[in-house]
Amino acid sequence: MTVEAIKEAISGLPESDKVALATWLSVQTMDEWDKQMQNDFSPGGRGHHLVEKVKSDVRSGKFRPMSEDNPRSSE
Repeated sequence: MTVEAIKEAISGLPESDKVALATWLSVQTMDEWDKQMQNDFSPGGRGHHLVEKVKSDVRSGKFRPMSEDNPRSSE
């Protein structure tokens, strides 16, 4: 089935089915995003070095929780 055929089929759906399809597609997209983020920040992932840098900064005391000295924390 082509993308054009899918688009045509979708355009013929009742509005409630279009909403249900859009919701389902959104969930699929979010699940894929979550999987990609997990892969990127797991050991061996392209962002794992950032996780290690943050952990190192926390251990060395370079990290301060946002609630400390943050004028916006009380808003």
